[in-house]
Amino acid sequence: MSELIETLGKNAKAASTALAKLQTSEKNDFLLRFATDLETATPRIIKENGKDLAAARSNGINDIMLDRLKLDSDRITAMADGVRQVASLPDPVGEIMSGYTNLDGLQITQKRVPLGVVGMIYESRPNVTVDAFALCFKTNNAVILRGGRDAIHTNTVLSTVITESLREAGLPEHAVGLVTDTSHEVAESLMQAIQYLDVLIPRGGAALIRTVKEKSRVPIIETGSGNVSIYVDEFADIDMAVKIVINAKTQRPSVCNAAESLVVHEKIAPSFLPKLDAAIQKIQAVEFKADKGAITFLPHATPASDADFATEYLDYKMSVKLVDSVDAAIAHINRYSTKHSESIVTANYFNAQQFQAEIDAAAVYVNASTRFTDGFVFGLGAEIGISTQKLHARGPMGLEALTSYKYLINGLGQVRE
Repeated sequence: MSELIETLGKNAKAASTALAKLQTSEKNDFLLRFATDLETATPRIIKENGKDLAAARSNGINDIMLDRLKLDSDRITAMADGVRQVASLPDPVGEIMSGYTNLDGLQITQKRVPLGVVGMIYESRPNVTVDAFALCFKTNNAVILRGGRDAIHTNTVLSTVITESLREAGLPEHAVGLVTDTSHEVAESLMQAIQYLDVLIPRGGAALIRTVKEKSRVPIIETGSGNVSIYVDEFADIDMAVKIVINAKTQRPSVCNAAESLVVHEKIAPSFLPKLDAAIQKIQAVEFKADKGAITFLPHATPASDADFATEYLDYKMSVKLVDSVDAAIAHINRYSTKHSESIVTANYFNAQQFQAEIDAAAVYVNASTRFTDGFVFGLGAEIGISTQKLHARGPMGLEALTSYKYLINGLGQVRE
């Protein structure tokens, strides 16, 4: 294990013991204070973020990926507001989930408790640094953060602001730790730190998720990768479908809830696809990768390969597939989905119900953009990630996802016969 991870791990473990004693009011008071400190530090943060943006531009990073990296005063204010929302949410720690007396007369109580020390490995988006800390702190967890090298200056100043806030409040400053060495070797050392980490959450593209799944010895919660589809049913309102697809594809293509694939019923394709193409190109040039049925209706399309249907583009690109039934749409989406978010546009109640019942994803929409899959929008405050797996947590992960539980048993001298 690297010396850096050893030090961060020991510090985080000690901090988690101290954090476990904090009461709800203490946590909320600090989070409100930290939100103000974050806004006060806006000039410092923007200055350091500028260094990362300059380096990214010199490395040829495109504008879409630069958008993931960029912080400005509005985004910093939004981060601070997210922290305030976390402070306003009910505290799950200490919640009595169930209680009963068994046949032996033992009083058994199930109580929600912190996980302990959470590890995060993530890419590009520096707001994750603040979101992860706020959620972990509210749930009495320490957190070790390893962001990407493209955001190292921004993540460093954000973690410094957090540490300064903690120190000034008389709270454990090692409640947050930042891995400042962004080498793959140190990242892999974090993945092996089973004596310190209780869970590891990778958040980023498919390659990052795959690497962490293959190399981690620490239990992981898989998040992030979003090959998201919208199915336009034969019974769809065409104007509604155009509006939803444009929003889901073009509003912010660099995020995991942006639509990457369009599945269209063949009966509506001749009227829907030309209208979509004309409308979307006025807003943003989108390259459609279409199958042989769809390409005849899309003058800006190029032929799709099988790999296109499985690709998370994070760009102004979209695969298009024609199907002859809702069953075929469901089969296609379930085959290529990363189990993040999927949507159907339809006026047919039964098709909508079938789609929501049979699509295997964390969030399944009817007549709405997939861009709503977000912890803040769902009322969870900031999110630590969007889980695409089924065990422990699924979908946007808020406070409860960062807790476990234990059983408390009280007796009167009982012994088992």
